[in-house]
Amino acid sequence: MAAKQLDFSRTPAWGQGLCRLDPPATVSSMPAGKVHLAAELSTLPLWVAGGALLGVGRTSLIVFALTYVGASLLLSPDLDLAGAAPSRRWGPLKGLWIPYAYLFRHRGLSHSPIFGPLTRLLYLAALVAAAWTGFHFAFGVPFPQGFPVNSIPAILVGVYLPHLLHIALDHLPNPLRRL
Repeated sequence: MAAKQLDFSRTPAWGQGLCRLDPPATVSSMPAGKVHLAAELSTLPLWVAGGALLGVGRTSLIVFALTYVGASLLLSPDLDLAGAAPSRRWGPLKGLWIPYAYLFRHRGLSHSPIFGPLTRLLYLAALVAAAWTGFHFAFGVPFPQGFPVNSIPAILVGVYLPHLLHIALDHLPNPLRRL
């Protein structure tokens, strides 16, 4: 399904109402990417408040929130669609996700509850490792000496939670998806 495009040729003059969206050629049974993103980002305060009520530390909540926003915007399960909004959000680096889209068919392994985020994390780690290795040999950039392992649980929850919400939205009955 093609994404809805703003049609500025039929935009009313200022003050005469909202601009009009072209009607879609077909109606998708899945929520639009904007619905996924809105649901993911609007639930973040609830997740953070719940974590605070459960006694999760401030640093872990900050790491979780930053990772959650980053994963919602940049590590969507829909990176398996070449040219989709999640890959365009990478700006000039969007081409890095083309091989990922060819490796994983849409709503296949990339949408798996366990393996979906893992595929994107491993793919991203491979890209970072390749770039870092190149910078190391070309410019002498040192390799990192450590990683804050105590942040790993907050990072993983921040990556997995928006993913699980995304696939839950994909499986809602049709009338509830339009809310």
